[in-house]
Amino acid sequence: MDDRIKTYDEKMTKTYNNLLSEFGTIRAGRANPNVLNKIKVDYYGTPTPLQQVGNITVPEPRMLQIQPWEVSMVKAIEKAILTSDLGINPSNDGKVIRLVFPELTEERRKELVKDIKKKGEAAKVAVRNIRRDANDHLKKLGKTDVSEDEIKDLEDHVQKLTDKYIKDIDKAVEEKSKEILTV
Repeated sequence: MDDRIKTYDEKMTKTYNNLLSEFGTIRAGRANPNVLNKIKVDYYGTPTPLQQVGNITVPEPRMLQIQPWEVSMVKAIEKAILTSDLGINPSNDGKVIRLVFPELTEERRKELVKDIKKKGEAAKVAVRNIRRDANDHLKKLGKTDVSEDEIKDLEDHVQKLTDKYIKDIDKAVEEKSKEILTV
């Protein structure tokens, strides 16, 4: 790949990967440890990712279990979950915290699918903005000692990259929507 457009390919890749990680935090009625990725726990005055203060397991399809490495962290973890936007009340037995995910209603599933499509559209807009930036950059190169044919080839390559990422985003949106709508 030409170095002049490599940075734009990397930006599109980051946009796509960011979308996938956002999709990972959307809960689909099944317990998925990724929903806890954004939760930070107050660990001796330092905000620390939840995964770094305990072991997270999925003992049942709709339950997450958090086993803190230090029993004294149970209250801090519980507080972090309650103040997050997860919308689930944790229960604990003094040693282990359990999160039980309720079944999603059909209405809630449809809302989530709308949200997924919105995120997908935002990612596609971001990819198209990267394409525009790349094309602007290539037009500036055209004013220097780069031939028109070379510029045209690079623009075609950028368009192919854009098409590939748009297709990947559409596929990811479709798969996540299907996952959410599957009861």
